[in-house]
This record gives sequence, structure tokens and C-alpha cells, in this order.
Amino acid sequence: MKNGKRKLSSDQVEELLITLKARFDENMDRHEGVEWAQVQAKLETDMEKLWSINDMETTGGEPDVIAHDREAGMYIFCDCSAESPKGRRNVCYDREALEARKEHKPHNSALDMATDMGIEILTELQYRELQKFGEYDTKTSSWVKTPDKIRKLGGAIFCDRRYDTVFVYHNGADTYYASRGFRGSLSV
Repeated sequence: MKNGKRKLSSDQVEELLITLKARFDENMDRHEGVEWAQVQAKLETDMEKLWSINDMETTGGEPDVIAHDREAGMYIFCDCSAESPKGRRNVCYDREALEARKEHKPHNSALDMATDMGIEILTELQYRELQKFGEYDTKTSSWVKTPDKIRKLGGAIFCDRRYDTVFVYHNGADTYYASRGFRGSLSV
């Protein structure tokens, strides 16, 4: 997407900030010791990142602050929707996998969507950290950043939570399912 389209109207900004504050207030266990006023001030200084968070919201990610890197002065937003964001499902892993499919191509890839949104796909470690705040992906699954060695061999990894346990699985990177999407994070 072109930079010109990465600007929200003042009404969109106001609506998004109201939504984010309500979620922030409802889930204080995700960000103990963090003050909303500081988060909002940081958001209001970076419209491009606010646009990315809006994209996380409109695709069903329900972004919220899950960490504060005090040293860097950054707040980490992550998709906290109960299931993999609905607007980001039915995608294969990356562009190479998308182009390799001869028929029945998905509409996009997880890594391309994340790049277009200006966010990073979660790593396995970040996915496991997120699970400390609740039970996510009990009916869906989410692609996670795949190690180069696995990807070079044609595979990709994804995670979900079943039986009160986080599982890591593998698939061909070109596969896609209605119940698999991806989660992202963004430092602001």
C-alpha cells in the first residue's frame, strides 16, 4: 500500500483510540504498570503505526499492549483475538509458496499481508508468551515465523492451543486453510 493511503482521518483515529483504550482497560493483566495516557501519547506521534494498528483491528486481530520495553521506550502491541484473526485466514505462508501453487491459489500469503500491514508475524516464542495471557487459537491455528532451514526445505510452521497445551506443527508452506491465519505484533 502506498504511504498516501496510510493516513487515518481524525474520526478514524478517535474511534480507534476509544476502542484500544476500552480493550486496554478491560485487560490490565496484559500490561501491568503501563498507563494508557503514555501509550496514547506515543500512538499519536506516529500515524503510520496507528494506521498499522487500525489494520490489525479491522482484520479482526483485537490488538492490545502486551509489553513495555522501558529501555527502548516502546510499547508492544499484539493481536489478542481469541482465534486467529478472521480477516487474515485462508493464506499460505509466503510469496514463494503462493507463486509455487499451480491451481487453487489463496488470495494472499501471511508474510505479504504482514508486510503490507506494517507488522511482524509472531515467532514461536512470542506465540508462547501470548498464551500466558489467555487461551488463544483453541479452534484455529496461526502461522508463525519459520526458521530458514525449514523454509528452504519447503515447509512452514504454525501453532495452536489444544488440551491446555501449545503445539507447534509443520505443513507445506503453500497450504492454506479456512481456520489458519496469522498473528502479528508492532512496537510503538
